[in-house]
Amino acid sequence: MPPFGSLLPNIVAPPPGPNSRRLARSLARRESPGVSTIHLGQTPIVYTRAKGANVQDADGNIYIDMTGGFGVANLGHADRKVVAAVQRQSAKLLHALGDVYPSDARVQLVERLSKLVPIPNAKVMLCTTGSEAVELALKTALLATKRTGILAFDGAFHGQSYGALAVTSRPYFRAPFQDQLFQGVVRAPFPDPYRSHLSLEGCLQHVGKLLASPPEHVGPIGAVIVEPIQGREGEIIPVPGFLPGLRALCDRHGALLIADEMITGFGRTGAWFAVQHAKVVPDLLCLGKAMAGGMPIAACVGKASVMDAWRYEGPEALHASTFLGHPVAAAAALASIAELQRRNAPRQAKATGDWLLSELRGLQAKHPLIGDVRGMGLMLGIELVKDRAAKEPAPEAAARVMQAMLRKGVILLAGGAHGSVLSLTPPLTITKAQLAYAVKAMEEAMEEVMG
Repeated sequence: MPPFGSLLPNIVAPPPGPNSRRLARSLARRESPGVSTIHLGQTPIVYTRAKGANVQDADGNIYIDMTGGFGVANLGHADRKVVAAVQRQSAKLLHALGDVYPSDARVQLVERLSKLVPIPNAKVMLCTTGSEAVELALKTALLATKRTGILAFDGAFHGQSYGALAVTSRPYFRAPFQDQLFQGVVRAPFPDPYRSHLSLEGCLQHVGKLLASPPEHVGPIGAVIVEPIQGREGEIIPVPGFLPGLRALCDRHGALLIADEMITGFGRTGAWFAVQHAKVVPDLLCLGKAMAGGMPIAACVGKASVMDAWRYEGPEALHASTFLGHPVAAAAALASIAELQRRNAPRQAKATGDWLLSELRGLQAKHPLIGDVRGMGLMLGIELVKDRAAKEPAPEAAARVMQAMLRKGVILLAGGAHGSVLSLTPPLTITKAQLAYAVKAMEEAMEEVMG
């Protein structure tokens, strides 16, 4: 039998089983509804173990994880070299002194990242979460340009802490806090080839006008923040030429280009970073998720000329954090990056992703429920529709397919603005047998939903 990590599903109690339901009830009683979908009437399975592409729940069910833990597990869950690095570092040094006295692991990680990113002469600021990395990029842009205005894009997701939430697009997340959010943000259309009514030229013209003449309440724009591929919105790949056009407009108008590669970074799309597909060098790059193979750490990396806008003008660092460059997370990141390099993660993602994309497009040819299949590497989206011609989203069908897949032992998520896109970001190390099982389960789930 294959080891746990490369197993096919084994469902012993229809999910969510009794133990998961019991634990979910306990969580619902004691945890704020702000951080759990339990209060939306969804009873989750509860994870107890994970390795490779397998997850085990509290009832002993074994699943294939097609989410990769929100794109974190590029190496799979609990990669042995990452786990070993965590164990060694935990025994040696569990915590350093934030911005004051660094650990040796932090020094090594900053050096490694500065050489890995596609930005010459790069400098690094480590942090803990993706939202924090975005906020560091925005603060850096303000210091470097002295311009307060920010341009973001429709459909963008950059996080949900206050600074990041201001540039996140979806009104659902922003509305309750709108009065406390930064108001100097203007939004431009993202050139979605599947549904946008604007051409590439139209989108870039829109951006150019906003950069040249921003609204009065926004003021001069110093930062343009973009996801090279929009993830939360449903794996939206912009039309070719968009990122180079955006780079040229930023150069023309003196704005800094920030690439948010939280999901796309570290090999997932078939390149180390998605901007490399377009041969674009951003001024600032936001990284996290897969960087440490499951440990919480993130980074804002940028051109030295931009990052040096941070100056000491007082007795303390201008940005401080207790867990800055946390030794255990930094050691995990070093091990994760080394293993991703050893495996040639971009090549692995492209080869496996090309095969999976072909299989899914074969499924699309059979099922009118599938309106579009898109993606790069192992970042794929399957858009479910009520009518292909009208492209009307089918969120109810997506939710039903997701639940049917769970019963068959496959974990995946529905994303997109309407919840109608099945989002696939599995571990890059997932086996062909596991992927073949997932595709077959998806075909069966769609037949159930349509029948």
